[in-house]
Amino acid sequence: MNNLKHFLFLVLLLSSGLSSCEAQEKETTNQTYTYEKGDPNGIGKWYMEREIAYVMGFQGIEWLNRSEREQEERTNLLIKNMDIRPNETIADIGAGSGYHVFKMAPLASEGIVYAVDIQEEMLQAIKEQQQEEDIQNIRRIKGGEQSVNLPANSIDKVLMVDVYHEFSFPKEMLESIYKALKADGRIYLIEYRKEDESIPIKTIHKMTEQQAKLTVAALHGFSEEKLNLRLQFIQKDYLIN
Repeated sequence: MNNLKHFLFLVLLLSSGLSSCEAQEKETTNQTYTYEKGDPNGIGKWYMEREIAYVMGFQGIEWLNRSEREQEERTNLLIKNMDIRPNETIADIGAGSGYHVFKMAPLASEGIVYAVDIQEEMLQAIKEQQQEEDIQNIRRIKGGEQSVNLPANSIDKVLMVDVYHEFSFPKEMLESIYKALKADGRIYLIEYRKEDESIPIKTIHKMTEQQAKLTVAALHGFSEEKLNLRLQFIQKDYLIN
C-alpha cells in the first residue's frame, strides 16, 4: 500500500452557539438521515448521499501502528502542516491507538492533547504507552456517538484522521466539535480520496471532495462566501500530489 493519498481539509471556525435541546436533536436526526441497505461494510444509514461505515474495531490496532504507515500516509507532513504551537490545546477525534497523539504531544509541550475515542480498548492502549513514556500532557476522553465530550470553547485544533466516515451521527458530532472549538479554532479532516481508485481501501472507507464540502456546508453559521474561502485550502494542502 504505497503512496496512499489523503486530502487535508482545513476549516477556520469563527463563531459558535448551536442548540443542544434534546428534542431538537431528535427531530434533526430524523430529518437528516435515511436508511437503506447498501455496502456490506456499511451500517445501512446514509448522510449527504454517503453510507456510513462500520467502526474499525480495536482488533485492528496493529494495523494502525504498522511500521509502513509513515511512508504510506506521510503523517509527519500532516503534523507539520498543522503548525502546532507549544501552548495549544489539540483534540484527536477517533484517536485509535494514539498514533497521531504521540506525535503531537511533544509539539504541544505546554498545552494539552486530548485523545478522544469511543472504544475503551483504544484508550487503554494509549494509557499504557503514555505511562511507559511518561508523557504528562495527554488526556484520554471517552467519546460518545453524538458528542466528543470536550469542554466548550477549549480547543485550538481538531484532527480527524480516517474516522469521520464512521461517525454514526456525523452532523451531531460536528456540532459537538464546533462547540468545543475556540473562536479561531481549526478542523483538520483527513480521509482517503474516493476519486483515486488506486488507493487499496474499501470504497465505503473513502470520501469525495464534494462530500467533504457538503459536510462542512451543513455546519451552523457558514455562509457560502465563508465556505468557498475555506475550500481554497483543499487544493494547496494536498499531502501527496
